[in-house]
Amino acid sequence: MSRGELFDPLFGATAVGAALSDRAWITALLDVEAALARAEAELGVIEPGHADVIDVTAKQLADRIDPAELGQAAVAGGNPVIPLVGQLRAACAAAGVPAAAVHKGATSQDISDTALMLLARRAGVLVITDLRAAADAAAALARTHRDTPMAARTLGQQALPTTFGALAATWCAGLDRAAGGLTAVLAELPVQFGGAAGTLAALHPNGLAVATELAAALGLADQGIPWHAERTRIGELAAVLGVAAGAIAKTATDIIALAATEIGEVAEDAPGGSSAMPHKRNAIAAITARAAARRVPGLVADALGSMDHELQRAAGAWHAEWETITDLLRLTGGAAHRSAQSLTGLHVYPAAMARNLAVTKGLLLAERVTGALSAHTDDAREIVTAAAIKENPELATDPAITAYLGPDRLHELLDPADYLGHAREIVDRVLTERGGVVGLESPTAPANPGPMEPSL
Repeated sequence: MSRGELFDPLFGATAVGAALSDRAWITALLDVEAALARAEAELGVIEPGHADVIDVTAKQLADRIDPAELGQAAVAGGNPVIPLVGQLRAACAAAGVPAAAVHKGATSQDISDTALMLLARRAGVLVITDLRAAADAAAALARTHRDTPMAARTLGQQALPTTFGALAATWCAGLDRAAGGLTAVLAELPVQFGGAAGTLAALHPNGLAVATELAAALGLADQGIPWHAERTRIGELAAVLGVAAGAIAKTATDIIALAATEIGEVAEDAPGGSSAMPHKRNAIAAITARAAARRVPGLVADALGSMDHELQRAAGAWHAEWETITDLLRLTGGAAHRSAQSLTGLHVYPAAMARNLAVTKGLLLAERVTGALSAHTDDAREIVTAAAIKENPELATDPAITAYLGPDRLHELLDPADYLGHAREIVDRVLTERGGVVGLESPTAPANPGPMEPSL
């Protein structure tokens, strides 16, 4: 899994990667410890002065602790919270805070689960921002190209005419839905606080109140009850990230296909080159978005497969989540960022779309011709099928068809711009549902096609 300076920029994960770094993990763990102290002081469980010291000391340690050293120290106990709490207690002791006041009533999983929720919230905001940016760019393309005819393609073949606006509206709808789903899940991510075995016995009768106060202090949802071994929250987070990655991958896959030399209907604003072939103009932002997104489903499966936590705390299934969820956020966030880059300023070539519509000499309108022909003969489908499978088919001049339909009628039937179904309404519906203004060009998506279209 990519982590660091070499691959994070390539796969769009520079910002989200920083929000999920080892340093970010340590900071989140200490943020939870500090918030716990404040919550317990608020309820009279520990002295307010002790909470102040813990809060200040935790912030200082967040910058000082060496992640490599903490990682080595974590080996014995199986998680980094144990040695981290040891360092926090030692640092606080110098200011007269007893060890019992630090991490009071908590267990390691309380701190690590809550820190993971904090990290998911912090990184998730970045993911949503890029998903929204990608959706906005797609909406602008849909608005600008609401009426631009192109060939719809099914199973790799030209099917019927559509508009590029309808395709871009489909991208927009998927990205918006993904952003909305992630937003909803992030809003419900809860604090975790259950103590040694989920009963909060060490803090009774204040344990549940401390949990509620801790959630408020961290800006997380209240847990209701401890969820040490009930991992639906983790499963929901993994699933919604998987859905988001799928929405991104669909858009990227379409852009890559449409940018192919033989199609040439779109191009990225800053395409990538080749170390060996000077002519190459690769849709590299879409390619790397797709690459990052393709690694997400396996991690989703890992997270869902680790939901079977036994009894009150799992041996291994809990530990398997830390890097899995972190990597899910990193990859989905990177894919979203690269998708936004790909869609923003994407160049669209209507002339290439028109050229490709004409390639089949009317075959992609065979459905329409068949419908018109059926008013004259019961053999309409057979006649059009026979005409379509000839070596050089051309519906406008096939004698079996012109025997029933005149040239003016065929010219009308074979006009792609006159057989777009509800394509324009699809664009309008998507833009209306997201609060856009239908029929106006977006300043972020120029109406002109940009650079000269590539010739085939």
